[in-house]
Amino acid sequence: MMRNSYYRKLSLMVAILTILLVYHKYTSREKEPFPDVRFIVNSSTSTALSDFDPNILNREQWQQLGFSERQATTILKYKNMIGGKFMSKEQLKKCYAISEEKFGEMESFILLPEVSAGNNSKEINYFEKKKIMIRGKFNPDHFSINDWIKMGFSKKQAEAILKYKEYLGGSFISKEKFKECFIISPENYGKLEPYLLLPARTPEEFRNLVKNNAPKTKIQHQSFDPNLLSADGWKSLGFSEKQAATIINYRDRNLRGSFKSPEDLQKCFVISAEKFQEMKPYIKFSPNSGKKHETQQQKTDFSKTDLNTISFKQLIEFGMDERGAGSIIGFRKKLGGFVNKQQILSTYNIDQELVQKLIAIAPLDTSGVPKYTLADAPEEWLKNHPYFKYSADKIIYYRISNPDDRKIWKFLKLKPEYEERMRWYIK
Repeated sequence: MMRNSYYRKLSLMVAILTILLVYHKYTSREKEPFPDVRFIVNSSTSTALSDFDPNILNREQWQQLGFSERQATTILKYKNMIGGKFMSKEQLKKCYAISEEKFGEMESFILLPEVSAGNNSKEINYFEKKKIMIRGKFNPDHFSINDWIKMGFSKKQAEAILKYKEYLGGSFISKEKFKECFIISPENYGKLEPYLLLPARTPEEFRNLVKNNAPKTKIQHQSFDPNLLSADGWKSLGFSEKQAATIINYRDRNLRGSFKSPEDLQKCFVISAEKFQEMKPYIKFSPNSGKKHETQQQKTDFSKTDLNTISFKQLIEFGMDERGAGSIIGFRKKLGGFVNKQQILSTYNIDQELVQKLIAIAPLDTSGVPKYTLADAPEEWLKNHPYFKYSADKIIYYRISNPDDRKIWKFLKLKPEYEERMRWYIK
């Protein structure tokens, strides 16, 4: 009898302990932490970026920007397929050979408008999936637009295929070259390949022909100082107007006004290795030419330079490295503007001591920073803003039935420090 009583008491204690443990587990869970905001910069690349027009870069220059040979080839094919010219950053971003991270690294240096002018609906979807019908063996060189349409390609795709053939000189040459046609997916090529009346490999004479047909201008070189050369001077060396502007911008922005050695010049990505070797024997630095050029540069009065409009070039002038300057500009863009100088100090990859000096001197004008109420903030803004994106779905859900900011804040139950920085951007 005593033994039964003992076991009942023991069972009761075990049950109580179990209930207490379960209760403790579910009532003491910490709230999910609010992730730190980071502006990511790819530090793996050693390329010194400067403003550039992607429409003038050749394969080698794309490789100098950090792309593989295959990626560079794909980018050039994509440009050819969309009409031979990138019209906007948005259009360039769609090239699948350029990752989001890589595009983010280059974006602020690309000399293109954000979006194309005109009707965006006219853009071609080159990856639209169509079921193709193959009736037998064929030579693609003999196919017209209608032939490609009958096979199952759209009119735009058919036109692009013929453009690619023209780009190759009027013939696909080989299965190898046909496979490289940008809009023919690997899946469709696999279906077409057994029926193609083309040699499997590109003839060696065609490869040599392509290399030898590249237009070359004979330049009469003479000694020159790259620090004293104007845009016209660079053009006389065989560079286009945009390439000349890029070289000057690289000198003035990235190198703070002067090339110190031929190697500095070699690092400018619009100058190919071949072109550099051609110019190298004629590069002569005049005594103090770099210092002379530096004195000609306009000095920035940082006491009158708004931190919400300060440029990458001005940050470099103040003494920051490219990584830190890029981080500040990028973080500011994501926020829509700074509303508190301390936000700048929370940016990653910066020299804290140098930035402290800058924010002590420079003013901050917050009048142009967009602000909303939680009830009327655009969904896209909420989902993209570094301070709101982790709570965006909750805000959108709560405001459907409670379009009142006070109630929404109450439902969110945020840590005070997270709520404080969010309120900076609230009306």
